[in-house]
Amino acid sequence: MTMEKLPIFPILESSRWSDYELLDSGDGLKFERFGPYTFIRPEVQAMWRRGWPESNWSSAHAIFQPTNEESGGHWRLNKKIPERWEMKYNSIRFWAMTTPGRHLGVFPEVATHWDFIAESVRKADRRVKILNLFGYTGLASLVAAEAGAQVTHVDASKKSVTWARENQSLSGLNEKPIRWIVDDALKFVQRESRRGAQYDGILLDPPKFGRGPKGEIWEVYKSLPHLFELCREVLSDTPLFLIVTVYAVKASAIHLGQALQDVMSKSTGSVESGELVTREKSAGRLLSQAVFARWSS
Repeated sequence: MTMEKLPIFPILESSRWSDYELLDSGDGLKFERFGPYTFIRPEVQAMWRRGWPESNWSSAHAIFQPTNEESGGHWRLNKKIPERWEMKYNSIRFWAMTTPGRHLGVFPEVATHWDFIAESVRKADRRVKILNLFGYTGLASLVAAEAGAQVTHVDASKKSVTWARENQSLSGLNEKPIRWIVDDALKFVQRESRRGAQYDGILLDPPKFGRGPKGEIWEVYKSLPHLFELCREVLSDTPLFLIVTVYAVKASAIHLGQALQDVMSKSTGSVESGELVTREKSAGRLLSQAVFARWSS
């Protein structure tokens, strides 16, 4: 059955945060608050002038100083901050901390997907199975599990999975059915397909480039189309959604949406694709953080 045509570039904004703010941006940087602490990180798309004066920016607790065009670098601390601190999104609690990869344990802009997943699981009115690939610190997995889903969380980094399990404990969700798996995403889904496993919803948050626990190479342009096909094989007969978010590549949301639409062409449903954005406090400008595509029944 033919799905609806792709809508014209929708923009999704995560507006329910209390523990996170994009305070200001400009001159290739962004100034953010994570809990009680403020940070300055590179942001090449912030090509405008800063909205706030330098006196505001100089109050930041830490500044990330990159060593190359990728994610490597180090943090320069202007004020003392703890090794990690607690944050929350609605009832989900998690640990944040600075990392050598400039990230702090959460991508706030994807919270709009969390809200969509929670609503989809609750509306299903049945026990659904969700697969979270490249699951990082597990926040989407926790949201889905809290809503009533049985979750399988996969990430190639043992450190990230350990962090995710600590977030599960912090959120008081230890009794929720979550499988935590350290594995290469492609290989895991291949095995699941051979086993005949099925999932009602799949979330993909792949990196531009990465390596699996056994040195498997991931390159988003080469690997994602194959992963899409594998994901289609493990979707149930009554699926709820398939969501993909892509960062740090010269990707078009239109192209991403069309690729997803192609792989889901035999399923009744619709695809939307667009940008995930964050609105800054200073001047209200929208900062694009990633592109996404989302099929839903």
